[in-house]
Amino acid sequence: MARFAIIGFGSLIWDLDDLAPYVASNWQMYQGPVLPLEFSLVSQKRQHALALVIDHADGLPCPTCVIDSTRNSLDETVTDLAARERTTINNIGYVDRTKGDSHSAHEITRETLWDWIGATDYDGAVWTDGTRNFEALTGQPFGLQAALDHLWALTGDSLTEAQRYIRNTPARVDTPLRRALADSPWWHHASND
Repeated sequence: MARFAIIGFGSLIWDLDDLAPYVASNWQMYQGPVLPLEFSLVSQKRQHALALVIDHADGLPCPTCVIDSTRNSLDETVTDLAARERTTINNIGYVDRTKGDSHSAHEITRETLWDWIGATDYDGAVWTDGTRNFEALTGQPFGLQAALDHLWALTGDSLTEAQRYIRNTPARVDTPLRRALADSPWWHHASND
């Protein structure tokens, strides 16, 4: 029977949502490939909170996590993750060792996943492979100050969701924005009042 890995690094770790019926066992924390991550995605699903994305421009290398799919085909595993992410299958990256096939928005990500899968007994792996959209949605170039300004402008449920997302992200996902927020009294005392 084929084994397929689902790679996670953000909310997927604590909120499997639609994916829950299609995974086996628990997350293998920090056992996935090291990928450059940063909170440079403005998430429509999460009320404009900043979410993690593979970011080859501003991301720092961070360990990812792995959970096994219960599916017997890579196509089904891709479809399952796309449904959970509320996105199209084009935004799901994959490597398929059996067919020698792969898909990713970035060649460097694809190469990293091929190297990782080669050191495992998985037949394939899938991951959320969207691209950052901070510039497109805010009109500002992404940077630490621009990201902080974006968070400072959030109120109500949007601010609550931003705090929940960043606080629940696995501890070893250490990015410049997360470091700045760790030292920010505002972040620790902000409320949605």
